[in-house]
Amino acid sequence: MRERPDGAELLAIAREVLHKELLPVLPADKAYSARMIANAMGIAERQLRSGGGPQEEERRALSALLGRGGELSALTREFAARIRQGMFDDSVEARRLLWESTVQRVRESAPKALATDARAPSVR
Repeated sequence: MRERPDGAELLAIAREVLHKELLPVLPADKAYSARMIANAMGIAERQLRSGGGPQEEERRALSALLGRGGELSALTREFAARIRQGMFDDSVEARRLLWESTVQRVRESAPKALATDARAPSVR
């Protein structure tokens, strides 16, 4: 068992120090870079907290949609190729999968951009 703070907590602490203590005293030409580092730390923290579940869920959904198994990256490439070929133009399942994967990515990269309840819009 790991001691506390764990990796996600360490990132959160470091990010807070960066925001509250270091960013205010940095020269203006370094502030943008510091904010980018803080944002990257926030994304890494959220990914650590969510674990591999979201990627595995996406892999299973893609596998079911494509009718074959495989690694997430390979399934994603095949899905994109099939979309470009127009194979999912009328697929509610494909639209739902795209929406859910987009929401998950925003949850990790910019969670404040989501409403409290990020339900899929009508996916006809």
